[in-house]
This record gives sequence, structure tokens and C-alpha cells, in this order.
Amino acid sequence: MLTENSSAKVSDRLDELSELKELAHQGPDPKATERQHAKGKLTARERIELLLDKGSFSEIEALRRHRASGFGLEAKRPYTDGVITGWGTVEGRTVFVYAHDFRIFGGALGEAHAQKIHKIMDMALAAGAPLVSLNDGAGARIQEGVSALAGYGGIFQRNTRASGVIPQISVMLGPCAGGAAYSPALTDFVFMVRETSQMFITGPDVVQAVTGEEITQNGLGGADVHAGVSGVSHFVYDDEETCLAEVRYLLSLLPSNNRELPPTLHSGDPADRGGDALLDLVPADGNRSYDIRAVIEELVDDGESMEVHATWAPNLVCALARLDGHVVGIVANQPAAMAGVLDIKASEKGARFVQFCDSFNIPLITLVDVPGFLPGVDQEHDGIIRRGAKLLYAYCNATVPRISVVLRKAYGGAYIVMDSRSIGADIALAWPTNEIAVMGAEGAANVVFRREIAAAEDPEAMRRQKIDEYKTELVHPYYAAERGLVDDVIDPRDTRSVLCRAVSMLSAKDADLPRRKHGNPPQ
Repeated sequence: MLTENSSAKVSDRLDELSELKELAHQGPDPKATERQHAKGKLTARERIELLLDKGSFSEIEALRRHRASGFGLEAKRPYTDGVITGWGTVEGRTVFVYAHDFRIFGGALGEAHAQKIHKIMDMALAAGAPLVSLNDGAGARIQEGVSALAGYGGIFQRNTRASGVIPQISVMLGPCAGGAAYSPALTDFVFMVRETSQMFITGPDVVQAVTGEEITQNGLGGADVHAGVSGVSHFVYDDEETCLAEVRYLLSLLPSNNRELPPTLHSGDPADRGGDALLDLVPADGNRSYDIRAVIEELVDDGESMEVHATWAPNLVCALARLDGHVVGIVANQPAAMAGVLDIKASEKGARFVQFCDSFNIPLITLVDVPGFLPGVDQEHDGIIRRGAKLLYAYCNATVPRISVVLRKAYGGAYIVMDSRSIGADIALAWPTNEIAVMGAEGAANVVFRREIAAAEDPEAMRRQKIDEYKTELVHPYYAAERGLVDDVIDPRDTRSVLCRAVSMLSAKDADLPRRKHGNPPQ
């Protein structure tokens, strides 16, 4: 350790400084690194190196140590206190990061540990740059008691303050239990790695003690559970290297803060590229299924998109992509899953995504092919009214450029909710295969003409006649256009070029909401 010595040379002090920093980098126990690797996990510093541009990381408070006592803590005061904090760049743009070091106290959070995180979060907000947390910690440090819990409170408060101001990304690379799980839940996106990362409020042992249910950690809160069942995780990957590479890609699509536009990157894919394939991808028959992802691939630059919540609520697809170099958010009904119907999960998924895009100046493209809201006792009892209204609220509240395209059917309230002209879409388009109506012709005829059908000598023939009559009068492709509810009916092959021109035209859109503290969205 460095001692007071007036005769010490600067070079001596530099040597000691170098030794201290090397100790902070290596950690107190060389075998801890081996144990981390044996679990198939990288160390905190290895993860930071993969996340950030090479040689760009600037660490702060590497020599920080806790001041707690009791339970043997006074004899264990490792440098960094189990969390590495600092900033660097991703593709040349500043990004702040903190990474739990599982080798030290299992990455558990104590008072000094929390203060380091508070500081880097404050710095990220002040600098207007994204914050990425690399989570691999065992929760609150039990030996420090309530001080550790208060540390989490400070993190939650800062997560909330930064929400909608800077992008916040949580990367789960190990266990995350108890109150520690709430910070990732407050951030914009959660990444997880299969087998090595878990999230839960109460672990398997507690669950078994209270409910008698036996379950593994991965079965309770593993990556695939949260990606496909709970919806907590937005992205899931097989290994840390791929996961961190995808975090870099996501950051390349996002602005640094809510005062900037997303970065533009022209790939050379012509804006006026034709889409002949679209004629075959989408069947004219509204009852036939197809994969909306293939349509999105045909429309966006180089066919590249980043789907959010790919395995949760698959009946609605949400993705980030580029059109003529401009980042856009795409919300699309998925006929290949539950016929593209809107239900509780899809509504909540779409609402969250729309709100994120609106927060960070990302234009919204909505591709509509929806038969309605999912009927059912469970849906009604579980609150489809208030929870479905979340998507409606999110769209109505959004001030970014909004463009909707009705590909085929758009029935009832679901048509309105999917960013129709009536709730504020800037540009409303439709393909000539569109059917915009209160309900399908078959159902409408049964309701509107039920007496005539019942009284007819041949009820089935009368029903077919009334179906054709309803289609001719109210469901033809140009009915909405004639009333100004659709700006244009377009050739499907021109969809990409029309969208590119519309996004460019709306890039300078300026819209304000009424002055208020905040809205009160449906919960």
C-alpha cells in the first residue's frame, strides 16, 4: 500500500498506482475468474470489451472500496466493490455502462457499489447518452442490511427519471433475484442469455416452501420463459458474444437521447425499389394465412430488421428497421399467429413499443391485417377493455410521424386502434385488397339482414345474396378512400417507395401535446 513519505519519488508513486490498478483489474482471487469461465460466463471486463469499441472504455472509481463493518466485511475490502463503471463508444457514439463483477461478493449490491451505479447513471443522464447495465449479481448484500436496499431505491428512482430521456438497456448475464429484478423491468429493453441468466422475485426454494411447487431456476425465470411466457425479456440468445453484438446493433438504431433523431445510414438499397414479390406474399383471400415478416423483409432496407419480443404475443410483430436510411418502428398484425387478432398480450406489447418509438423520435409504420379483438370469457375477465386500450392510448398520444397501410382486412375497433386516420395517423394508405368495415361481410349480413334471411324461402341463398350486397355497398376497397379515411389506395409493389417518400416528408413534423404534468394511461 502507498505510505506517506516526503522523499518518495513520483516514479515510485506511479509504480504503486500501477500495482493498485492491476489489482483492481485482476480481482482479489485469481481462481474466481476460472470459476466464472467454468460456468460458461465471461468476466465483467471481458463483457465490456465486447460491448464497446476497442480501447474506448474509460473507467471511474476503480479504486472504490466499501466502508462497512461486521460479519467479516472489514477484512474483505476489494477494489471496485464488485461493479465496474465508466463510459466508452459504440460505433463512435458515447455509451455509459456498469457491469456487476460476480467474482467479488457474487456481484451483490452494497452501499459503495450502489453509489458507483448512481454516479454513472447521473453522468449518463447529464451527458444525454445511452446507459447499458451488464447484470450478473446476487441481489442485495445481506451483510449491509438496509443500506443495500436503499441503494436499489436510488437505482429505481434514476431509472424512472431517465425513462424516455436516454435509452436504457439491461443485459442479463447471470442470476437476478428479488428487488434487483425491478431495475431491468424499468428499462427500455432486456436481453437474456439461455442457461446462464435468470430473473425472479422469489426463487425456486421460496416458491416450493410457500406453494409446494417444484421448479428449476430456468423453469421459473430463465431466458426462454421470460422471452415467450412472461414478456419480461425482449431478446434472447444462446451465448454472451452474440448477445452483446446484438446490443451494439440495437444501439446503432437508437438516438443518444430524446432530443436527437436516430442515426441515418444509407445502405445503397434504392428507395424506389419495386416489390413484385409482395403480390405473391400476401394472398388476396382474407382467410388465408401468410407470414408478415416476409412482407417487412421485402419493404425495409436490405431486408434487415430487429424484431422485439419475437416469441411473446407473436400475433403482433414489432420491429426496428430502416427505410431509405431512416430508422422506423414497425407494428404489424401477424396472420400466421392467431390470424393476427389483437388480444391482451399483443395490445400491451404494441403499446410499449409505440411509446418507446415516440419517446425517441422514431417514425411509426403500421401494417394492418386484423380481424378484430380476440373474443372470449378469459379475455374479458382479464381486462381486454382496459389493457387493449393501452395500444389505443399509445397511438393517440404519439407525436412522431405515423403512417398506416391496410393490407387486407381491418375490422371493427381493432381497425381504429391500429393507427387509423381517425386517431391521428399522418398518412393512411391501403392496398386494393383492403376490407375496412365494422365486421366481415358474413357476420354483418347475419346481423343486419337476419329477418329477411329467416323469412326467405331459401335462407342460405338469401344469406349469400345479402353478403354480396353488403360487400358491394360497404366493404369494397374504395369505400374508405371515398370518405377521406384513406389517403390513397396504392399498388402493393410501390409500397416501399411510397413509405420512403412519406417518412422523408414527415421528418420535420412538429406536433405538441396539451400542457400537462403527464397523462393517465389505462392500466
